[in-house]
Amino acid sequence: MELELSNSAKRVQKYISTRGYSFEVKELPSSTRTAKEAANSIGCTLSQIAKSLIFREKNTDKPILVIASGSNRVDLKKIQQSMGLVLGKADANFVKNRVGYAIGGIPPVGHIEPLDTLLDNCLKNQTTIWAAAGTPFAVFQLKPDDLESLTKGKWIDLSE
Repeated sequence: MELELSNSAKRVQKYISTRGYSFEVKELPSSTRTAKEAANSIGCTLSQIAKSLIFREKNTDKPILVIASGSNRVDLKKIQQSMGLVLGKADANFVKNRVGYAIGGIPPVGHIEPLDTLLDNCLKNQTTIWAAAGTPFAVFQLKPDDLESLTKGKWIDLSE
């Protein structure tokens, strides 16, 4: 059962559509706030969830988007060693003010400001993946290669 899109989900759909992609944002009746909830609501594996996590780069105070497989934990030391980024926790206010979406519904695109984006290599092992679309109930399906072109992200080994 699909619901009418909320304003945040409409914003994500508009961003996707105006860039020539045909992904369809769907708002679900059950929560997609966590990777586990998303997988259960969608009916896919945890590894197919592309969870968008915002970190605060400690040297520049910039938000950094890390898109990880739902089954993986992010290893901040690996990211620092490979990318030179010193990442720390971003609180809810920082995320909402700098990214434009609340934690639990952060999409991979359509943010207030352009974000440097890191993509989990493990997502490449999936035929299709699911990403949040602006709310804790909205998602869209895409292929890993589409995630790269949509976000201009860089694939790295970032999981523990």
